[in-house]
Amino acid sequence: MSKRLTLSDILVTVLIGALFAIIYKFLWIPYEILKPLGLHLEQSVYGLWFIAAIVTYLIIQKPGVALLAEFAAGAGETIVMGQFDIPTFIYALLQGLACEIVFLAVRYKTRKLSVAVVAGMTAGIITLPIDWFYNYLSDVALWNVILMFAIRILSGAIVGGALGYAIVRALDQTGVTKLFRPASKKDYDLL
Repeated sequence: MSKRLTLSDILVTVLIGALFAIIYKFLWIPYEILKPLGLHLEQSVYGLWFIAAIVTYLIIQKPGVALLAEFAAGAGETIVMGQFDIPTFIYALLQGLACEIVFLAVRYKTRKLSVAVVAGMTAGIITLPIDWFYNYLSDVALWNVILMFAIRILSGAIVGGALGYAIVRALDQTGVTKLFRPASKKDYDLL
């Protein structure tokens, strides 16, 4: 299987990003509902903002798709929200890059749950310096910042990584994702 992106890879990647852009638009609802409850419970859904990169990689498994999918989802989110938002582009770019580094570390050769979980956690970790720059975190008590990011990183692992993995496993069972992978010996034996 070639590791070069084809036009169909790029189109499917952008389509997945666009689908998640719509989901990201509605993700603000539970995020804002959980926010007033305190103890950073809203961070428990934050991992969903990393899922486009993970799902796309698990389907296509080629260099660059995680970065492209997450950026497409972030760009699409600004379009769906009807506002041009530079921080959203930066978050999307860096979250996609964080996932891409994890996939590069395994040489784009594995689709294991552990890889998806680590990618989700890494995307959560990369948001710390961005939040520090764009938000008020330097004025917040250290224990509060630690709690916030612990929940966010855990959400990245569970919601971004494990849920993303579960979604792709479900798609695998339908046979849709076979279009993006070489045929296995079992597939040839069925012929």
